[in-house]
Amino acid sequence: MARPATQTRSATRLFLVYAAVSAVPVLLLGLVLAAAYHSEADRRGLDEGRGQAAVIAATAIEPLLAGADLSRGLDAATRDRLAAVADRAVVSGAVTRLRIRDLSGHVVYSQDGSGLTATPEAEAIAAAHGKVSATITRLNSDANDTGPKGAQVVEVYRPLRAGPANAMVGVLEVYLPYDPIRQDIASGLDTLYRALAIGLVALYLVLAWLSLATTRRLRQHARSNAYLADHDQLTGLPNRRQFLLRVGELAAGPPGSCGAVAVLDLDRFKEVNDSLGHDNGDALLVRLGERLTATVRPGDTVARLGGDEFGVVLARVSSEGEAVAALDRLRNAVGQPVQVGGLPLAPEASVGYALLPADGATADVLLQRADIAMYVAKAGHAGVVRYDPAQDHFDADRLAVVGELRRALAEGERVLHYQPKLRLHDGTVTAVEALVRWNHPRHGLLYPDAFLPLAEQTGLIDPLTDWVVAAALRQMNAWGPAANLSVAVNVSARNLSQVSFADRVLAAVVESGLGAGRLVLEITETALFTDLERATSTLHRLSDAGIPISLDDFGQGQTSLGYLSRLPLHELKVDRSFVTDMTRAPTSAAIVRSLVELAHNLGFVVVAEGVEEAETLTALQEMGCDMAQGYLMARPMPAGDVPGWMAAHQPLAYAR
Repeated sequence: MARPATQTRSATRLFLVYAAVSAVPVLLLGLVLAAAYHSEADRRGLDEGRGQAAVIAATAIEPLLAGADLSRGLDAATRDRLAAVADRAVVSGAVTRLRIRDLSGHVVYSQDGSGLTATPEAEAIAAAHGKVSATITRLNSDANDTGPKGAQVVEVYRPLRAGPANAMVGVLEVYLPYDPIRQDIASGLDTLYRALAIGLVALYLVLAWLSLATTRRLRQHARSNAYLADHDQLTGLPNRRQFLLRVGELAAGPPGSCGAVAVLDLDRFKEVNDSLGHDNGDALLVRLGERLTATVRPGDTVARLGGDEFGVVLARVSSEGEAVAALDRLRNAVGQPVQVGGLPLAPEASVGYALLPADGATADVLLQRADIAMYVAKAGHAGVVRYDPAQDHFDADRLAVVGELRRALAEGERVLHYQPKLRLHDGTVTAVEALVRWNHPRHGLLYPDAFLPLAEQTGLIDPLTDWVVAAALRQMNAWGPAANLSVAVNVSARNLSQVSFADRVLAAVVESGLGAGRLVLEITETALFTDLERATSTLHRLSDAGIPISLDDFGQGQTSLGYLSRLPLHELKVDRSFVTDMTRAPTSAAIVRSLVELAHNLGFVVVAEGVEEAETLTALQEMGCDMAQGYLMARPMPAGDVPGWMAAHQPLAYAR
């Protein structure tokens, strides 16, 4: 129970760590921007100092100079005028120190008498050549100056021009007090720093809010994922994973623990899906899940195991009578009328259960035996059935075959045989049908009836069909273009219900390098109507890509004629039961004739299967049937025998 609180504290610590870490780049950004602002302030101070020096030179100094070379010194009158100007500037506080230098950099006038014997500075020499320089420094900080360092100043060196020719006559060295300049700039900087601080704080708060919101969404997402990992998305009930954990907890209880594990499967649920659609089927599952949950006692568990199958864990059930009473209540709850799709339904369920510890002591054993009992209940329409060891033999055989079939798929014990299909008007072989066989190491060659139904029930039909399609296409390539054959492959109901089936088939065609028309997919009426909506969508995708679709065993099922015009069919195969009897039973012959005419009117190619007699072949030719296959022409044969048979085949012997 402490797990959510622990997760919350952990998330809070992570957020605080993130908040502290994210503050570092924000502070660094602030320091960088503050340094940039400070540097910009210094640049502005130097620019202002240069401007003031230019004004002093142009308005107060240069007009006093006659244009003569200052290296000869200043006359007394000029010196007096300079002293008057400099004294007023110093007294007013506009200038801290003022010197005049000749073009060699030597001081010829110093307002305070300093620097007269000093060696010329580099800045003074540069100014004598026309360059203006400015530096923020302190008074008396130059190597040539004496006395204690003074206030912060802007030291400016700039050339002086005078006389009619505006010739360069010397250098102005002026020290301007920096405090007034700094105060002027500081007022603007204070505003910038405040804006910077506000902006950085706002940025940090936004980052913190984004982090907090993201953390909250991630926690919600994690909680949702954790919920979905343990619950069925449709009904909200615990899923198979959670059910197995609950069964494990029941089985791992203290000595003397008791209980029951049950599997409940709805009867004829497929009819609801087929007649009312999957949405209504889903709605029925949701309603029944609610009923089951409301019927069990506190501490019991109802889970959806998949499809129309529910699992139930009954705690504290110690006898067969208690278990049957509880499970009968569940069946009665399921059997109450319910409105689905506007129609009243009375669902029924078959239930199998196993008791702990009498029927098993581990979760796997209990669930397996409850599953066996459920199959027995379903087969015998018995309602609620407890596991009986006598029921085990069938399931053991079934599981053994499943295991062997998985091994056969992995170890290459599958093999394809091919049966030719003849065009009746000229006897030419235009196609072959690929038929899968199981080359069993103990039982020899097994035909599809021995293993395909089991493959269909267990989900092994998907990898098996994928292998048949790929192997048949590879064989077409192996026979080469001279054979010029198409190959037909049978497709099951489960294949057509898989969303990815069409993609897998089309990928196999692309990989083979053959045209899509070289592969024909044969479907049965049963496969088609197991899930008509999904099957039709899948078939349209395949047909649109150029793969012909053949309806196999036509006439055996209950295909609505209205559907034939809407399905993307290319070919109809008349069921062998009619073809075999057509020469002996007039009704069978009439049915075949009607089916041929119907197919031709709809634009389909007609194939008769199960042709075993010459009279049958002749009758089919007279009816206008397009193609035929059967033992009369050839039995299914290994791929290696096909080229020899083709070479020996005489089309004219079968031509009309």
